Amino acid sequence: MRLYDCTTAPSPRRVRIFAAEKGLELELIQVDLRAGEQFSAAFRAINPDCVVPVLELDDGSHLTEIVAICDYFEAIKPEPPLFGSGAAGRAAALMWNAKVEQQGLAAMADAFRNTTRGLRGHAVTGPDGYEQIPELAERGLKRVAAFYEKLDARLAEAQYLAGDRFTIADISALVLIDFAAWMKVGIADDAHHLQRWYQSVAARPSASA
Repeated sequence: MRLYDCTTAPSPRRVRIFAAEKGLELELIQVDLRAGEQFSAAFRAINPDCVVPVLELDDGSHLTEIVAICDYFEAIKPEPPLFGSGAAGRAAALMWNAKVEQQGLAAMADAFRNTTRGLRGHAVTGPDGYEQIPELAERGLKRVAAFYEKLDARLAEAQYLAGDRFTIADISALVLIDFAAWMKVGIADDAHHLQRWYQSVAARPSASA
């Protein structure tokens, strides 16, 4: 399997961590997002949405959404179960992963893409051009801060986001926090439960994938 990747981007990192937890080896093909390689004709033929990650299967077909790629990994290598165990565990993992995506990663992406000089005219991922809106960046930062409070409250009652097992939701949240830290948005000093959780998941070998 080949993964079209960009080592500096948060989205493909979620897939790399998931694969590392599964012990899966991937051939990594780097796509230079800074240089706009995702908009080239060659890459558009692979993914018309012009984003990474993309997983190329052995038959030449492609998967282009993070959860879909991770679900494929889960199906071909069920252990360890990173989508939770049992019906309730799977639902909890998917629920918390969706919360991280919608309330955390999307908000942080708004903050990043609407302030970064190199993304002028490309404030939204994909082939179509959209201008930056500074107000969305400001709102995004406020949303991330509010979401961190929600994560801290959740982790006051659970070891991991979906319960007592490390799942895809924890991977997504780890990537969110590291992405936010790169933008100089850190965990509050009094968010003790979130701090405890972060230290634990960031120490996993897969976190360096």
